[in-house]
Amino acid sequence: MTRTATGERRVVSNVLKGSVGNLIEWYDWYVYAAFSVYFAKTFFPEGDTTAQLLSTAAVFAVGFLMRPLGGWLMGGFADRYGRRTALTLSVTVMAFGSLLIAVTPSYATIGVAAPVLLVLARLLQGLSVGGEYATSATYLSEVASKGRRGFYSSFQYVTLVSGQLIALGIQIVLQSILPAAAMETWGWRIPFVIGALGAVVVMWLRRGMDESESFTATKEPAVQSRNTPESRQGSLRMLMQYKRECLLVFALTLGGSVAFYTYTTYMQKYMINTSGIDKGTVAWINFTALFVFMILQPFAGGLSDRIGRRKLLIFFGVGGTLLTVPLLTVLGGTSNPIAAFGLMMVGLTLVTGYTSVNAIVKTELFPVKIRALGVGLPYALTQAIFGGTVEAVALALKRAGHESMFFYYVTGCIAVSLITYVFMRETSTRSALDTDRRSAPVTDEPSPPEREVATVRP
Repeated sequence: MTRTATGERRVVSNVLKGSVGNLIEWYDWYVYAAFSVYFAKTFFPEGDTTAQLLSTAAVFAVGFLMRPLGGWLMGGFADRYGRRTALTLSVTVMAFGSLLIAVTPSYATIGVAAPVLLVLARLLQGLSVGGEYATSATYLSEVASKGRRGFYSSFQYVTLVSGQLIALGIQIVLQSILPAAAMETWGWRIPFVIGALGAVVVMWLRRGMDESESFTATKEPAVQSRNTPESRQGSLRMLMQYKRECLLVFALTLGGSVAFYTYTTYMQKYMINTSGIDKGTVAWINFTALFVFMILQPFAGGLSDRIGRRKLLIFFGVGGTLLTVPLLTVLGGTSNPIAAFGLMMVGLTLVTGYTSVNAIVKTELFPVKIRALGVGLPYALTQAIFGGTVEAVALALKRAGHESMFFYYVTGCIAVSLITYVFMRETSTRSALDTDRRSAPVTDEPSPPEREVATVRP
């Protein structure tokens, strides 16, 4: 694809199609978090409010346990059969999971089968999201114009946050037109139906996406003729040749993942359960803060194309390490909506240093033959262990009377990633995306430039 004006328009078209699909995927994922305060009693009727939220948070975490499997299966699938096909498959699985939640009867109707079906639906959604992240990050990075990769790839988090915003927006609308009793009995099912229907549109859109040229080149006969079982694209055996890069993805993701879920999905419950702000006001605070957060992503992504990815990561690491404890402490003690919005916004601005370059940094570490799996599996493992358990850890510590310990837990995770940011090399100057070869055979050993990308400075 030549980078003429026509070629650039084609890039924009592919990015938009891929992003809209990503939006629906993450809308379906976040609807659960946004509406759990209403359907907690439906699936877990016993206990106090914190106990019910803890139960739904545990199911949220269970969904994350499937993300490594999704990263492995769909990442490998994308490396072998194409990014476009994998993206279409992932949104189909997500739609089925959302529809299952929408139609599952309550605990009072079918007993323990209700939470069992809820867990099954979240497992399917976790499988889908595990593959969606890696494949969409890979696709957006590969179709982007050189010199604008940070800008284009940042739209992964634009659409990710957009999905969350739409979920919150629907929540605000439903709160305004339905009484609380209706929301808790049947109103919460509406957004899950919307997500399932939206996926049908996405499946049609994704069929019109171009496959990335980086991937297409690896499927040329000259390349395939040299392919062996040991060097098969998307295989775990090949991934093991990139242990250093996998460890780097883990370290890069740890702090950013914990901070992101702290200031987004958990923040809603924290303001309701600790700050004492009413649900309707919290929904507006979250909506407004996340909208501003979304707008920041392409600006920060474009900035990374000029100054590098590493400086933004260090900005997040330093700010998150120093400010997380005071931000959460003050927020927990205020019931003023404006002050709560300002504090949440400070946290999200810091997190932007991670989210805006999160996708591109990881895709710049791996060659095309193992890129989707290399990005997806270690990222999903980190998310399953740390990102998906944020709410459960926070609520468990609160119930035990040690809520402030959670603040230090988040700080510690960010500090570990900060050490990595300080010593890692700048990936934009030695990107594996620049070493994608149009006709080079797939070999067992990575080339020196590819390995050099992930090394750390002595």
